[in-house]
Amino acid sequence: MEAMERRKTAADRVRVAEGVVEQLREGLAEFGVKLPSLRIDPVSCAGDEPTPLVDLGRCNIGTALRLCEVLAEKESGHDG
Repeated sequence: MEAMERRKTAADRVRVAEGVVEQLREGLAEFGVKLPSLRIDPVSCAGDEPTPLVDLGRCNIGTALRLCEVLAEKESGHDG
């Protein structure tokens, strides 16, 4: 029974991480930012008690600059 509970807890953690990745993807898209490699790090989901990590991935310089612009706009109180 305890092993089943651990598997359920692990699956719940992964589901939460998947939701966070989707929320990030949608939120960034509203500002014209797409991180092509945004995903859950598969290695962090391995084992009996995974601790999923969100991998923001790699992006080109244009995307990084756009992300900087969005952050600067939010910091100054202007919505893009």
